[in-house]
Amino acid sequence: MVVGLSKDDADVKIETLLAEFYEPETGFSQWGRCNSTLRVPSPYDELINHHSHMTVTVESHYGEKVDVVVHRHHRHADDHGDWYVREITLKTQVTGKVVQYGIVRLNVAALDPKVWERIEARQTPLGRVLIEHNVLREVQLCELWEIQAGPALAGLLNAEEGETVYGRTALIYCDGEPAIELLEVVAK
Repeated sequence: MVVGLSKDDADVKIETLLAEFYEPETGFSQWGRCNSTLRVPSPYDELINHHSHMTVTVESHYGEKVDVVVHRHHRHADDHGDWYVREITLKTQVTGKVVQYGIVRLNVAALDPKVWERIEARQTPLGRVLIEHNVLREVQLCELWEIQAGPALAGLLNAEEGETVYGRTALIYCDGEPAIELLEVVAK
């Protein structure tokens, strides 16, 4: 496990993640507006201000398992790796409530092929795949965000346009290597 990481070591840029699916030229207005924050109100604080997997956290909070819904995905390579990116929501299995929105950007080469196969199948939440395959991982919280939902984010979260929601950026180290960048937003 990687120990003693500073915020500078785990610097996930929200703009990089948003630019995978939204237009930077418009200030990501379809998605929403966000500001970095040091504090978020309860229950958001308990849901996002930690160094754990969101899958486990939202399942515990809502008292039921969640399923992943992949809305969009693509794969591309650059000088820093072979990237798979997806925009998702997590829904509770029994009630069907949308409890989380996310953008996941992962370096395919940093994962065992069996783990990558399960992720690429788009049937299981990322956190559950990593846990079930016993991937040595550390979730590093990077930043907390206060977000005014634009039309796209509001639609995905079943929220009102302009509604304030909260999220985080995080980096998951797999077997000691920075492997997965995350933007995670919890629903009301």
